[in-house]
Amino acid sequence: MFTDCVLLTASFALAMALRLESVDFVFSSQVWVVLVPVLPVAVAVFMLFGLYKTVIRYITAQALGAVAIGVAVSALVLFLLAYIEAAPVPRSVPGIFALLAFCSLGGVRFLVQTLLRQPKLRLRAPVLIYGAGTAGRQLLNALQHAQEYRIVAFLDDDRELQRAIVGGKRVFSPAHVAGLVAEEGVQSILLAMPSASRARRREIVAWLEPLGVEIKTIPGVEDLISGKATFGDLREVRPEDLLGRDPVPPSADLMGRNISGKVVMVTGAGGSIGSELCRQIITQNPAALILFEVSEFALYQISMELRETVAQHGGAFPIEALLGSVQNPDRVRNVLRAFKVQTIYHAAAYKHVALVEENVVEGIRNNVFGTKVLAEAARDLGVENFILISTDKAVRPTNYMGASKRLAELVCQALAPESGRTVFSMVRFGNVLGSSGSVIPRFRAQIEAGGPVTVTHTEITRFFMTIPEASQLVIQAGAMARGGDVFVLDMGEPVKILDLAKSMIRLHGLKPYMIEAGDQKGASRGDIGIKIVGLNKGEKLYEELLIGNNPKGTDHPRILTATELSVSRAELDMILDRLWRACLAFDMSTIRNVLLYAPLDYHAYEETAHDAAWIAARRNASLPPRRLEVVKT
Repeated sequence: MFTDCVLLTASFALAMALRLESVDFVFSSQVWVVLVPVLPVAVAVFMLFGLYKTVIRYITAQALGAVAIGVAVSALVLFLLAYIEAAPVPRSVPGIFALLAFCSLGGVRFLVQTLLRQPKLRLRAPVLIYGAGTAGRQLLNALQHAQEYRIVAFLDDDRELQRAIVGGKRVFSPAHVAGLVAEEGVQSILLAMPSASRARRREIVAWLEPLGVEIKTIPGVEDLISGKATFGDLREVRPEDLLGRDPVPPSADLMGRNISGKVVMVTGAGGSIGSELCRQIITQNPAALILFEVSEFALYQISMELRETVAQHGGAFPIEALLGSVQNPDRVRNVLRAFKVQTIYHAAAYKHVALVEENVVEGIRNNVFGTKVLAEAARDLGVENFILISTDKAVRPTNYMGASKRLAELVCQALAPESGRTVFSMVRFGNVLGSSGSVIPRFRAQIEAGGPVTVTHTEITRFFMTIPEASQLVIQAGAMARGGDVFVLDMGEPVKILDLAKSMIRLHGLKPYMIEAGDQKGASRGDIGIKIVGLNKGEKLYEELLIGNNPKGTDHPRILTATELSVSRAELDMILDRLWRACLAFDMSTIRNVLLYAPLDYHAYEETAHDAAWIAARRNASLPPRRLEVVKT
């Protein structure tokens, strides 16, 4: 208040001096008498509009409104008093006074703010913002008072914005980015493009990666609109943001056809795909949602999440959390009968290739016979729709997991003609981003640990799709089923895993290099090494989605249907009977023989078994080497 009074007095004196071109007025008491009431009036107006509650360090342009109003009232009071008192104050002085007072009172505040912030600004990391649109400007405002970053400039593709000044920062063409990084020592580039497509993000990130700077992004449009995140919530650009494609909007009719008003059950509800299926299902207003899961912790997590979400949105349908294994026929039939289940999404499976290789019997019992138990119960109890979640590894499998999932498909195909009311279908797709066991979390952990990042083969590729897109397509595919259908999701283009590893390292602002055998100087060529470790047990270089080459289109552009080989129920029963007896006897030779000569197109990559318990049993019993006898029957 004292500073404002001094500045108001100085502004009045300067206004008089400029108008009269003399300082003789300073000795006239009549001149100063009219100013005395002006000062408390101005201070009162400033207080009324909260000017003195504003912390100078964090002042914004909004404070200038309070200054303008206070100065305008002061000038009006000055004019009226000068007129009433007939004081020797020219009529133009109040106007000059108002202009000077506004500049001095507002200017001194921003000057002090700059002085207070200047030392800390020098300590902040210099960054560039890519995108000078609305999102970029809001990001700039959000970071103005942050402690981590100092905004150097904007980058933008729009030529109309280039060379302009936005929020006090110049907008450059992206072509200048290398120079700005070198001159300003830029450590990070912040992407402010929440509505940009994945394809556009891929282009920008691929172009920025060689600069060796960290690339971060603001949340997507959906999170910003829903309030889950703000413009200041920066995070690293994840591969999930770049891989895959922009999803096609789901069909409301297909999404709700097997769900709305029906009792829906999801097996494996706590898994990556199962949990996302549940999240999509609750948006379609089912009559009830049955969560069936063998893992207590996973079931607890997903049930709590879903119940909170439904409660927040005023949902009225029940969510039942049920522990149980699909291998238990009594439990499965009791649940289907008690809740009168109408639609089943069967996502329960052991899906980690290496783990199933070391636990062959349990993998087969769960994936094959668990599916058989559930499918037969669904048929017998009149479930309307049964959708099996399959995998690309079921196509010409080279591992026990893929073989077990192909057998699960054959179970559903064999039951389809005799199912009566139940419509069986299978949906086959590849890797989903962010799932448990995905290569991306493993790469991320290895990078954070300082490397090396391990890649199995230089040429290995995989398909990738986001979990929400995959789940929506599964629901829509199941809605189009007529019985025995094998649906294949269009996964887009395969991704080279070595390129993915290099990209993830660069996204962390680090330089990748290849570790060669006996390499002692590799670290001088980069920050994080990439080591080729060889293919895992049963791993293929390239995954496939079709056994045949005759896919047909459907009503959805990213869902295809395939006519795949099936077997009769009698033939399948013979295969499963022998496989079941081999599992009970823990007979790996017979298990392998059955899978090799069943119509699975199974190609064992070795003649040895990797089941850890089988190996240990033979070792402890001092039995001959673990090579398996292959007998065609």
